[in-house]
Amino acid sequence: MRLIDLTPLKEMDNPCWKGYEMVGTKKKDGREVPNCVPIKEKVEDIEEYDVVNEDDMKSFIKFMREYVRELNEASCPCVFEAEYQGRKVQLGKPMQGDVKKFKVYVKNDSGNVVKVNFGDPNMRIKKSNPDRRRSFRARHNCDNPGPRWKARYWSCRKW
Repeated sequence: MRLIDLTPLKEMDNPCWKGYEMVGTKKKDGREVPNCVPIKEKVEDIEEYDVVNEDDMKSFIKFMREYVRELNEASCPCVFEAEYQGRKVQLGKPMQGDVKKFKVYVKNDSGNVVKVNFGDPNMRIKKSNPDRRRSFRARHNCDNPGPRWKARYWSCRKW
């Protein structure tokens, strides 16, 4: 077996196609070739993490939770908790209903917290069937579901 000198290969500007960059080399059919990967857009604000041990993993998980929370707060000017009839409720999270199949607490256009009941408790949602899904979405005009404090909005979201 003959060894190939890779110094000329490493010195080349970019032996890869347009839109790809060389990131080291890899073995293919017993020989080393350039490892061409798509060029990714670089995000300036995100820190880089090297996870080596369990403490690094915990630190990374903590960082990701804070980062996701910041993204949610930045993109959604909504309140996640509110008071409805004297008790704390979570806003915008559908849950098992008491009157209908599902219920969700949301703020309406005047800023009041309302409970939206939706869904027939005696029927099953069969959204895995494409024909049923298409019919439901057409029947309920799910392309334009209306405001969040209407049952149609949440039914369309489930389907």
